Amino acid sequence: MNAPHRTRSFKSGNSVAVRLPKAIGIDAGAELQVERHGDRVVLTPVADPAEAKRAWLAFLDELAALPKPSEVQKRERIEFPDRPGL
Repeated sequence: MNAPHRTRSFKSGNSVAVRLPKAIGIDAGAELQVERHGDRVVLTPVADPAEAKRAWLAFLDELAALPKPSEVQKRERIEFPDRPGL
């Protein structure tokens, strides 16, 4: 787990803002969902559906590019013991 960072809120126009340390890893301009849970404020990055689709399609392309197995391996049949009462 990452070590906690300390920062202060500040006024930006009519809003209260918080500067996030670079180590948190949120890019400038990233869309975030803000929720309050008691005395905690939770920031969650909002997934871009178009970017998620591109990532899945790229993953599927990588899978399709993998070499196909020459043949399916034959396995011995598994014998399961009788288990009365189950």
